[in-house]
Amino acid sequence: MNRSVLLTELARRITQIELSHPVRVAIDGVDAAGKTTLADELVPYLESMNRPVIRASIDGFHNPASVRHARGKLSPQGYYLDSFNYNALLTFLLDPLGPDGTLKYKPAVFDYRTDASGAHEFSVADRNAVVLFDGVFLLRPELREYWDYTVFVDAAFQVTLRRAVHRDLSLFGTEEAVRQRYEHRYVPGQKIYLTQCNPKQAADAIVDNNDVAHPSIFFLR
Repeated sequence: MNRSVLLTELARRITQIELSHPVRVAIDGVDAAGKTTLADELVPYLESMNRPVIRASIDGFHNPASVRHARGKLSPQGYYLDSFNYNALLTFLLDPLGPDGTLKYKPAVFDYRTDASGAHEFSVADRNAVVLFDGVFLLRPELREYWDYTVFVDAAFQVTLRRAVHRDLSLFGTEEAVRQRYEHRYVPGQKIYLTQCNPKQAADAIVDNNDVAHPSIFFLR
């Protein structure tokens, strides 16, 4: 499928959702599947349909490194269980933008690169806004009720590892370090998530993103 056609249809379906609060869209998937790119690409399509967009990511809701790595830096259980501060995500973003919310939100609260809380100010959302929130583990059971539309971006692990080696080289320093982190922590952690939570079954749409130039989409709801 042409990528523009996919984005147009996905944006159309999202804008058809009528709520009294912003539409909270989760763009889930394994690491390096293409979640952030898809979310960024959706922005102009939604804006062309007269919907303001709030972009945010799970990257802004990490736990401190002392919590994330308490089970070991390469622990897959630690990756799945300890990486993110879901209480902060609900308190500062998903609850305020949900039913009976105040519309006052923060798009992020923590900078994992400096391992410190970020100085993010509160913003006020338009009730007609669409929240495009990308990240891993978004369809775990304790978060599902907070999303108004969910997309799972799918790609095989051998594909995502090749992308990660290119993308994360500057973050981890060497190809060997990237591979070690993915093969020992990220991929096994994702397998725990896929097995325990079955996010593909829970999603409203699945994007097969193995070929980024020609993705395909399956609407489940």
